[in-house]
Amino acid sequence: MSREEAQRAALVEFGGAEQVKEECRDTRRVNLAQDFAQDLRYGLRMLRKSPVFTTVAVLTLTLGIGANTAIFSIVNGVLFNPLPYPHPEQLVTIHESKPNFATGSISFANFLDWQKDNRTFSGMAISRGYSFNLTGRGEAEQIRARYITSDLFAVLGVNALIGRTFATGEDRVGAAPIALISEGLWRRKFDGSPNAIGQSLTLDGIGYTIVGVIPASFRLTLGSFSNIDV
Repeated sequence: MSREEAQRAALVEFGGAEQVKEECRDTRRVNLAQDFAQDLRYGLRMLRKSPVFTTVAVLTLTLGIGANTAIFSIVNGVLFNPLPYPHPEQLVTIHESKPNFATGSISFANFLDWQKDNRTFSGMAISRGYSFNLTGRGEAEQIRARYITSDLFAVLGVNALIGRTFATGEDRVGAAPIALISEGLWRRKFDGSPNAIGQSLTLDGIGYTIVGVIPASFRLTLGSFSNIDV
């Protein structure tokens, strides 16, 4: 038999090379599926026979997943998605413990005591979000604002776009009502004019003197009032 005749006979008997390859792939896939199903059945039988081992295994997996999740949250916050401030790794949040609540907001009087007795942190500041009605600048609108202590921007390392931030003592009871406004509000209500500094802003019927504009990149990431106007 010649070589050509032998090749034709082999093709008739066994099929083409691609056909043989596909049959081998199908066989491997079937074997893998069968092996997985067999291993799964064996594992389930072993778990049913040893309930103590099953409990320990489940607890171990739960603790391992929980620990990895906690570690990833820290790594993600510090390395992959840090706070938008110059030194985010140096910032912490503290809360006041209250009956029936795991954490709670603190009163200004308590904060002043904490600040006076502080020997741990280089600076401390608080803020609290509110909604106000802005009038006297075109159509009235509701805006988001925050009462803050005078050193908040110093603690976060944020500077004003124009004007200044608050000075020490300007957050005390009886101090003149002053405000910092966002860059968005500044452009929307004052056309981005530097003359906005020193002008009055009426919130809930009370006039506040504008002392500075905070850049649009600033986000106060605590609480629901992250994008603020004042």
